[in-house]
Amino acid sequence: MSTKSISPWAWIPSLYFAQGIPYFIVNTVSVMMFTKMGVPNGEMAFFTSLLYLPWMIKPFWSPFVDIFKTKRWWTVAMQLLMAAAFILLTVTLPVPDAETIAAGTTPMSMFYITLLLFVITAFASATHDIAADGFYMLALSTGDQAQFVGIRSTFYRLSSIFGQGVLVAIAGAIELSSGNIPFSWRITMLVTAVVFTLVALYHTFIIPKPAADKSTLDGQKATAGAIFAEFGRTFKTYFMKKGVWLAIIFMLLYRLPEAFLIKLCMPFLVAKQELGGLGMSTASVGIAYGTIGVLFLTIGGILGGIYASRVGLKKSLWVMAACMTLPCITFVYLAICQPTNLALISTAIAIEQFGYGFGFTAYMLYMMYFSDGEFKTSHYAICTAFMAASMLLPGMVAGYIQEAIGYVNFFWMVMVCCIATLVVTFFVDKKVDPTYGKK
Repeated sequence: MSTKSISPWAWIPSLYFAQGIPYFIVNTVSVMMFTKMGVPNGEMAFFTSLLYLPWMIKPFWSPFVDIFKTKRWWTVAMQLLMAAAFILLTVTLPVPDAETIAAGTTPMSMFYITLLLFVITAFASATHDIAADGFYMLALSTGDQAQFVGIRSTFYRLSSIFGQGVLVAIAGAIELSSGNIPFSWRITMLVTAVVFTLVALYHTFIIPKPAADKSTLDGQKATAGAIFAEFGRTFKTYFMKKGVWLAIIFMLLYRLPEAFLIKLCMPFLVAKQELGGLGMSTASVGIAYGTIGVLFLTIGGILGGIYASRVGLKKSLWVMAACMTLPCITFVYLAICQPTNLALISTAIAIEQFGYGFGFTAYMLYMMYFSDGEFKTSHYAICTAFMAASMLLPGMVAGYIQEAIGYVNFFWMVMVCCIATLVVTFFVDKKVDPTYGKK
């Protein structure tokens, strides 16, 4: 089917909705599911943080998506693989007994098959990201690419609301009506499997086949040796860039407070009040964090982009660093006061998420700024690997720290980590071109 005969509206919204679902299931919804199943925070945070690994190392295999098969083939194949993984998750999800769940002592060893399927989904999702983004550039003219960039971002955010909001709310509603936590998550995974399978089958037939979508081996111009040499040169030139080590430290530390916070946010919201949490229901978390929080995260990102385009990266850097860090104090307040009013809790989450969305804009702009040059695309992919590492490494230890010091002290520790953000911002600010990012 030719590209011209299919409107981009027929596949871009659904493609980027599909791109977001597995990411949020693996990295966010899994946190809530394991927490509600009674897995201790230490084990939960450690293992779910490891699931970031495929996004961290995807630059190492991204060239092979170009070399073998087409971008369309990789996109559809990865979607079908993830659909199969979601179906298997539905039928293999363990059923801990109610007493173990209530005691919060469910061993992660019960979930090895679940974790294996999440790992497969994570690698497939990271590969799908590479292929889908490449296909987007191949299948559309530059004018259409600019026209639909906002559409793809919007539908990616809608997948976030679907994952963290709708699916979590469904699990909460079933839990409330049945009193059976494992059953509620099995049905939630079933809903995910059905939705994702339908989307994958739709894309099998509707995604166009542009003539430009070819593997690099088709033309017989690239030998394996030449490909690996170019692959090596990409990494060599990245680490020879001026100021590379400062850039890496910035990418690892700018999000440090959020990296700790995001892993324990949902467990804190549902933890019993006597354990230092807020005792919220799963459905309420779906509303407060998964819907209202994501909405304000999106608004923050949009306004951050507008602000940065007017004043440039350099002038916006300190404002965004402050917005990235200071709203974390809302969780200190929540942990100390333990309010039960949903509107008050939602407001606190909205403030924190808006600040994160606004402040994250500077991080994304800096990665683009640092990647500029001959290997812009590949160097940006390497930057995203450090971005994933900035979330993986703190997340692995976050749960164990919280278990050792409690929620109040943990959130105070998050506030102390804000110093790291401000220090790296101070040094990077001296190196940024004052004109970069301005319209």
